[in-house]
Amino acid sequence: MKDLASLLGTIRQKHNLPALAGAIVTSRGLLAASAVGVRKYGTNILVTINDQFHLGSNAKAMTATLLATLVEEGKLSWESTLEQVFPAIKMGPPYRAVTIEQLLAHRAGFPSRSWPQGKGFLAMHRLPGPPHEQRRAYVTAILAEPPVSEPETQFLYSNRSYAVAGAIAEEIMNDSWENLMRQRLFQPLDMKTAGFGAMGTPGKIDQPRQHKLIWKWHWAIKPEPRAGNPPVIAPAGGVHCSIVDWAKFVQAHLRGEQGEPGILGPNTFKRLHTPPFGGNYGFGWTTTDRPWAGGRALTHTGSNTMNYAVAWLAPARDFAVLVMTNQGGGKAFHACDEAAMALIHFFTQLS
Repeated sequence: MKDLASLLGTIRQKHNLPALAGAIVTSRGLLAASAVGVRKYGTNILVTINDQFHLGSNAKAMTATLLATLVEEGKLSWESTLEQVFPAIKMGPPYRAVTIEQLLAHRAGFPSRSWPQGKGFLAMHRLPGPPHEQRRAYVTAILAEPPVSEPETQFLYSNRSYAVAGAIAEEIMNDSWENLMRQRLFQPLDMKTAGFGAMGTPGKIDQPRQHKLIWKWHWAIKPEPRAGNPPVIAPAGGVHCSIVDWAKFVQAHLRGEQGEPGILGPNTFKRLHTPPFGGNYGFGWTTTDRPWAGGRALTHTGSNTMNYAVAWLAPARDFAVLVMTNQGGGKAFHACDEAAMALIHFFTQLS
């Protein structure tokens, strides 16, 4: 859509980003989408609406949706505990009774620090074996540490919660989180561009490069295995896809809010959007009130420090806006926030 491209292009140029993508979606489907800019800063290789951008922590809503499919099938319950799922893993008494519901609502008592005590980013990348074995080792390590608060009593946002959630799906289904995401989300929703980790092929610029802004230097990151979050926390922030395919996932959530069935029943979708212990965090979504949303709005942001993405959903008015860029940092945050508000205004002027 020409008007949307012009709107996004102005914001991209103002904030000097490599690329910016945006979309407006309703429960009936994609209303508008555009991508502007280049795959790599300083080149003339243009992005397209089918190019992949990294979602960062917006993957949490996807992992929560995956677990909800297992709950609907009776393979799990929201009240299933860590001790029941991982009987062979030694864990401190406070963690034994932590439920799936507490985990997905960031009420497990985990610290904000992603890595086990004394370990770092590179140590997690160097764990041996395929990703599901690495996650098993990671879960074993973090459950051996004491919680920083009594489970359920405090909201403590932590990538650990969703890394453990991904490992739970693996334990129950005897399959990798990656395969389960493909089978239960990406394929049913026809998200053909969805994948994991850094986007693109080494040695080619066939997808947007991730970027860091160092002073005024746009540093393009090569798509290598360590160019992003370690696989152990991929369920918390390791998915990439196009703006069009992200819209398909968000459309499924809007359909649920409208009472329409899909990959989950409407009541399950609404449960994912409802904070279970007070506060404002559901299962991968923050809830707030906004006049333009007609009341309740759902939102989440995500960044692996080299990309930024934000979603805003207005269930009462049946629309959502999505924005993605292939650069991290403060400029990206402000650009995406500005673009999201511009898309909201764009939609409300049309409706």
